Amino acid sequence: MKVLEQRIQAEGNILSDRVLKVDSFLNHQVDTQLALDIGQEFARLFAHEQITKVLTIEASGIQFAMATGIALKVPFVYAKKKKAITQGDRVYAASVHSFTRGETYQVSIVQDYLQPGERVLIVDDFLATGAALVGLADIVQQAGAHLVGVGCVIEKTFQEGRGLLEERQIPVQSLARISVMSPGHVEFIEEQPLLPATLKA
Repeated sequence: MKVLEQRIQAEGNILSDRVLKVDSFLNHQVDTQLALDIGQEFARLFAHEQITKVLTIEASGIQFAMATGIALKVPFVYAKKKKAITQGDRVYAASVHSFTRGETYQVSIVQDYLQPGERVLIVDDFLATGAALVGLADIVQQAGAHLVGVGCVIEKTFQEGRGLLEERQIPVQSLARISVMSPGHVEFIEEQPLLPATLKA
């Protein structure tokens, strides 16, 4: 998405070669039209996958998962970082380490909201270390559901996240792929489109 790359260049705050803040338009204050456009793009990229549910983790992925669910006309569900007493004991859970917060937490989803056989698309705001996405993939596996792929709004290609997902043979699509960044400078590389399963070698 060229418009997304342009917004990152114009409004992104690059604090170092690993830390990018986009909180003026993506994950603190949200440009709602851009979020809806992102959902439409994920729906287009994964249109062939017969998705039945979109999955994310609180909090910064919620708006993009909801937008994608709207575009696909399916529900979305988000993993909670702190278990509420209302959740009960019937949950799927995984440990996730947060790079930005420097802490490890247990994420969970009530089992009723992720059923065996569902076709799940994971959506999140960033792909960097991949820890959150691997945790969500583990939850999908626990549920006996099928993970069709991962959609990320922004990917830092110089970190290990994509490699961890590809080791598990999880298809990944990112809308803005950053190859290099430093304060005042950012470079992008193009994502290669996924082929429908019927066209893969």
